[in-house]
Amino acid sequence: METLILETHSLAETQLFGARLSAALCSGDVVALIGNLGAGKTHLAQAIAGGLGVDPEIVTSPTFVLIQEYEGSVPVFHMDAYRLNDTDEFLELGADELLGADNICLIEWADRVADVLPRKQICIEIESTSETSRRILVSVPQPRIREFQQKLSGSGESKTVDG
Repeated sequence: METLILETHSLAETQLFGARLSAALCSGDVVALIGNLGAGKTHLAQAIAGGLGVDPEIVTSPTFVLIQEYEGSVPVFHMDAYRLNDTDEFLELGADELLGADNICLIEWADRVADVLPRKQICIEIESTSETSRRILVSVPQPRIREFQQKLSGSGESKTVDG
């Protein structure tokens, strides 16, 4: 895995990052969204889904529903592991059948179910650095790092580090 580090300074820049990220995603990708409450995981999921042809207005936090499905250029499954007690509950939802299938999975609070996620996941860690600024770490399987660098260029200040 290699990691890109980006800084965004507004919600609009974070949304631009999400839209550009969607252009680098392929059917079968699992995107692990990690960050504290209020870091912007759902805003980012809305922007990614929007870039995949889903109306961002209908994308809401799946905290109580746990899994939402949206039809876009590829089916998008938006999951939330916040309220789950353990990975067994995640698996009981049938989430494992969606991982790596002909869709894109966006998983909020993915660190809570990390042990059952695919090794080749795309991991997005979001850290609030101010009310509107975010530090975003994007960990990507090494063979795809160049593609992600190209697609994400211009969505904030960035640098790459080996992971």
